[in-house]
Amino acid sequence: MLKYFTSESVTEGHPDKICDIVSDSVLDAILSEDKNARVACETVANGNFTYIFGEISTSADIDIEAVARNAVKNIGYDSDELGFNADTMKVLLGIKKQSADIALGVDNSKEFKEGGDVYDRIGAGDQGMMFGYACRETEELMPVAITFAHKLCKRLSEVRKTGVLPYLRPDGKAQVTVKYDGGKFVGIDTIVLSTQHEDGICYDKLKKDIENEVIAAVIPKIYVDENTKFFINPTGNFVIGGPLGDSGLTGRKIIVDTYGGYSPHGGGCFSGKDPTKVDRSAAYMARYAAKNLVYAGLADECRIEVAYAIGVARPVSVTVETFGTGKLPEDELAEIIKKEFDFRPLAIIEKLDLKRPIYAATAAYGHFGRSEFPWERLDKFEDLKKYL
Repeated sequence: MLKYFTSESVTEGHPDKICDIVSDSVLDAILSEDKNARVACETVANGNFTYIFGEISTSADIDIEAVARNAVKNIGYDSDELGFNADTMKVLLGIKKQSADIALGVDNSKEFKEGGDVYDRIGAGDQGMMFGYACRETEELMPVAITFAHKLCKRLSEVRKTGVLPYLRPDGKAQVTVKYDGGKFVGIDTIVLSTQHEDGICYDKLKKDIENEVIAAVIPKIYVDENTKFFINPTGNFVIGGPLGDSGLTGRKIIVDTYGGYSPHGGGCFSGKDPTKVDRSAAYMARYAAKNLVYAGLADECRIEVAYAIGVARPVSVTVETFGTGKLPEDELAEIIKKEFDFRPLAIIEKLDLKRPIYAATAAYGHFGRSEFPWERLDKFEDLKKYL
């Protein structure tokens, strides 16, 4: 029996992704001078206007406006013709310090005692639940639909920036519907791809170029057949885009950021948050644990949920779901995960080396399934194999 699943991604020029990139670029700039800074930075973009706000406590002296303009320019918004221009946009700042009440629980967790375990010192920055997921559908150990959607969007930006298709503009998105037979991925049912372009471009040319230079370059022919449906710029015209066409906001593409809806997303968004915020760091650690568990052969599919109380270092729960693919009972796997992976915030930060300016690169094309990030390392699977 055939089943279908759909995921989408967006390009770095999408209004919401612009805001994620700006927020993470501010975070990186601050961490480059002050690795212990507390940052919760959010961005709004609309028309030729950007508002950057949030809670930041740092000793760094950063020109936030200059950081934002540089990030927007790197995306490709460098002309008034686009309606959003890094050089002429109005930038408004609304920054205050982190709440003293939150800092109290983060700096000194409820468990910590002088002379005790140093990893008990830092408490979780908020309550909430975070998820990590891995499966064997792709070599990245990610769901196939979101993997292809990210690759299509990244290719859209590549052909624009390298001049292969110079008439493209920064905004765009892709949606991929995949087919499963008996739980196994067997092919692609539908691809929807929309890309902003210069005014006056012939639709037939755009359609042919996208088919040849984007879709064919990303999607292996083996997964496409005569029944595969393609919808390229279905409205026929996509000239007005970016913040001129729609407002953007940090954290509004959290399903794009994670697993494309194939696994839940708990807590809040990632972008603009320093690693004491477990919304971000614990989700990274859960992905790290799930990926190594699957690679070790303990399961073919794994979802890990971790939950926290604000100001408390140790998670209130760690649960494992393997969807019938586990080689051991799930309660045993949960105990293994708790033994082999330390989910206290300070332990996560040190294990994954998270006090570095690495975050702007995460903001577009997904936080997971990309080998350049430390939470994607496969360096614990040998330790896990012994439990087989």
